[in-house]
Amino acid sequence: MKLDAYLPMVEQKLEEFLPKEHCRYERLIEAMRYSLLDGGKRVRPVLVLEFCRLCGGDVQAALPFACAVEMIHTYSLIHDDLPCMDNDDMRRGKPSNHKTFGEDTALLAGDGLLTLAFAVMLSPESIAAVGAGRATEAAFQLASAAGIHGMVGGQEIDLRSEGTAVSLETLQEMDEKKTGALILAATRMGCALAGADERQRRAAEHYARAIGLAFQIVDDILDVEGDAETLGKATGSDAENQKATYVSLLGLEPAKKRVKELTHAAVRALEPFGEEGISLADFAKDLALRRC
Repeated sequence: MKLDAYLPMVEQKLEEFLPKEHCRYERLIEAMRYSLLDGGKRVRPVLVLEFCRLCGGDVQAALPFACAVEMIHTYSLIHDDLPCMDNDDMRRGKPSNHKTFGEDTALLAGDGLLTLAFAVMLSPESIAAVGAGRATEAAFQLASAAGIHGMVGGQEIDLRSEGTAVSLETLQEMDEKKTGALILAATRMGCALAGADERQRRAAEHYARAIGLAFQIVDDILDVEGDAETLGKATGSDAENQKATYVSLLGLEPAKKRVKELTHAAVRALEPFGEEGISLADFAKDLALRRC
């Protein structure tokens, strides 16, 4: 199955979960919609749905869980852009949430998406569609990846590392938590929702770890040689903020070589799925070649 086919399904469901409302807090809902519904690559929900399909699950039943991952990802972007965090004014080619709605509403918009994600996954309808055991496992995987031993912990390492000498080991730990954890959770969720066997779960995990690290290295490369207009955000901020990156620690060409190695590893990890894994193999290659 072509993975692009999932995108309209995800967009429609996200719209259903967060419709416009006329109420005293409609500006908050507008802020949540501003960041959640502005496109993006939708990498994480696509991984949930495709691994669910590959392992014999019901893609339609998995949609709320795929949307929940995107809500968590979007909340993290809103908070990352805040002045007290990464202090970024642009996101996906338009002003960051806090530049449009103010820091106070942006903070609440992130909080709103974080909590909506769990309401969506643990609704009676979502649980009935996949079963309580699978729904609980999927929600647990997402909560763990988003928390102190995942995304939040990675952000703390990032904040404390600015302006300091950071080792490659520390950088990799930070990125495994800040970026990789949610990608890994997406694949684990897809497997959980389908009741995948251990071989399938191991393959999914190896794939996720490889593309998660490759994804971050490509981000670092694009910050050096990417085009700000194409990226939708300023480039060169890593060097300006004295942030350690794979490019600064390894060099540009070795970083590119590492991306190729990780992409090959991701493709090899899909061997248990045979020809059914071709779309995910192409997905890994496309992520490695992306320019935005």
